[in-house]
Amino acid sequence: MDTMVQEKISASPVESATRERVASLNARWRTIQAERVLKLALLEEFPGRIAVSSSFGTEAAVLLHLISRVYKAAPVLFIDTGKHFPETIEYRDELIERFGLRDVRVLRPKPSDLLKDDPNGDLHSFDQDACCAIRKVAPLEQSMTEFDAWITGRKRYQNATREDLPIFELDTTGKVKVNPLANWSPTDVEAYFKEHELPHHPLEAQGYKSIGCAPCTTPVAEGEDPRAGRWRESEKTECGIHVTADGKVIRTRLIDTTDRG
Repeated sequence: MDTMVQEKISASPVESATRERVASLNARWRTIQAERVLKLALLEEFPGRIAVSSSFGTEAAVLLHLISRVYKAAPVLFIDTGKHFPETIEYRDELIERFGLRDVRVLRPKPSDLLKDDPNGDLHSFDQDACCAIRKVAPLEQSMTEFDAWITGRKRYQNATREDLPIFELDTTGKVKVNPLANWSPTDVEAYFKEHELPHHPLEAQGYKSIGCAPCTTPVAEGEDPRAGRWRESEKTECGIHVTADGKVIRTRLIDTTDRG
């Protein structure tokens, strides 16, 4: 009886191949759907009034590659907080060149505000929300004044606060947020990387599954939530840029100006 059970549990080579084929088909279908969403958003609904936000993290290559297939001149916003891993900056430059992205905009916090609110550069160690507000939220909000909508690479599986993530949503600032990869699975992402031979973030091999600023990001153990390494040992799950599952955004001590690099 145990042998029969074992035979049923163990997949044959044919079954394994079929599973791989189904996974590949699902990934391809989702890719087509994502491209349709991007074409609708970039070229039909919000032409000239929509941007793409990217952290150039571990999964960023997927969305940016899709963007390059649809519209290489789409504005891509990267927030340089001044606290990124050097590897992230190198990876950003590699993807820009590889995908031929024509309008990547580097957003930075205003130096005078950093001098006032974070003169020693250690605000993250005792007030993470305030640090994110100054270094991330404010620069992006100022930049977004010229856009009606923005595209993100968020996915439902990334953590519990994103499990109900829709493809289209209205954020608290009145902007339309587009999440073309919302229903993608880790298998879909992996399959896309493999199919298009996309380069991985150099820190991913070291256990970093979700990468933000260096002081607030740690490697993730096998089986942990992909974002468990972000703000570890705190209740914080989002930097304040993105709406959580209950529709709320933490926006503390916002600053109204930014410098563009």
